[in-house]
Amino acid sequence: MAELTLTSKTASGKDAGKVELDADVFGVEPNVPVMHQVVTAQLAARRAGTQSTKTRSEVRGGGAKPYRQKGTGNARQGSIRAPHFTGGGVALGPKPRKYDQKTPKKMVKLATRSALSDRANEGKVVVVDSWDFDTPKTKSARQALEALDVAGNVLVVIAHDDVNAMLSFRNLPNVQVIDSGELNAYDVLCSDWVVFTKASLPSSEAAPAAEAEATPAESEES
Repeated sequence: MAELTLTSKTASGKDAGKVELDADVFGVEPNVPVMHQVVTAQLAARRAGTQSTKTRSEVRGGGAKPYRQKGTGNARQGSIRAPHFTGGGVALGPKPRKYDQKTPKKMVKLATRSALSDRANEGKVVVVDSWDFDTPKTKSARQALEALDVAGNVLVVIAHDDVNAMLSFRNLPNVQVIDSGELNAYDVLCSDWVVFTKASLPSSEAAPAAEAEATPAESEES
């Protein structure tokens, strides 16, 4: 499969030569059903699942029969904490649960590569030579994005050791900063532009190590 060529930029927006994008990552046919399933699983894993209601056995009170079994003309009752009484327990109410879905690692990788390929097809992928921020400064980060002519929701993917870039970009509105090892389909699809550095650019030989973190249930089993 042929490599994809892109013009890399400097932080000031000038051309810095050519860079090859791995066609196995940025040149695949986007698989929409797989992306949908993986994103659904990722959002489901974020749910706390802590909602809880009390059943009739957990509600306080109701230890005695409200009235005698016979002779009142009413239906027999055993407790005023039954679900049909005011203040009673809840029938079939929610209880704490996990919403995690099992998603194969290959499917997670395919979804991430499909999302990246979709952005690459739209010309919404930018590769920066390096940020070279001497100190963390939000103004420098904003000027860099303006020089790169990217607008809207921007996903900035940085190398693990690029602390100054992370601190510079994190306070900008509509900008999300993630480590290259945390690259995932959901964040890519939520962004209009994806900005990499040469150090954070993914390839098929060194795929994002944290792609499988979107499936915590599967990680616990292994």
